Amino acid sequence: MTTDVRYCDSHGYLAGEACPDCGATGRRVLSGERRRRLSKFVSGALRHFPDDAGVTLDEAGWTPFDDLAAAVAAKYDWADADALEAVVATDPKGRFERDEGLVRAAYGHSVDVTLSAGDKPVPDTLYHGTAPRHRESIRTEGLRPMDRQQVHLSGTVEEARAVGSRHADDPVVFVVDADGLAADGHDVTERGDGVYTTDRVPPAYLHER
Repeated sequence: MTTDVRYCDSHGYLAGEACPDCGATGRRVLSGERRRRLSKFVSGALRHFPDDAGVTLDEAGWTPFDDLAAAVAAKYDWADADALEAVVATDPKGRFERDEGLVRAAYGHSVDVTLSAGDKPVPDTLYHGTAPRHRESIRTEGLRPMDRQQVHLSGTVEEARAVGSRHADDPVVFVVDADGLAADGHDVTERGDGVYTTDRVPPAYLHER
């Protein structure tokens, strides 16, 4: 169940019943259900269907925050800039990025955008969770972006298994030699919180856990 979003006057937006820093309950901005619906729409608008949502992305995926707020308000009569700010600020996976008056999705695009390589250190080993039906093709062909621009990897086994469980009750987890990938010229970049992307992962850098 998605957690409510509240606003603490001292510490800003938070997900939960009280501010973890001062204990204040603050004001409620969004219910858990509305937070889920708004987050899904914003993710889609910034990753997959900006034109349908009424926003325009630049080549790096950025759009004016005010334009997205207008699109949000046109979609839901209960949503406004405050609700959008709350969703962006409290996303548990760091799916969104802000830069002054702009906002974009940090990863997961199917539309054509160019995201620069990051400078954060990347673990030597990463993981990918998926459904068992994909096991043989991954062993043969490696990991490919499919309908996304890049392959998504997880920082821990637990997170990879959680991703895989979206597609099957008994997900399989592949171990990725991220250090080897980077050494051989593949950019591996952290996007959001514990999500990493790369162009593809050839079979030589993979083994099933």
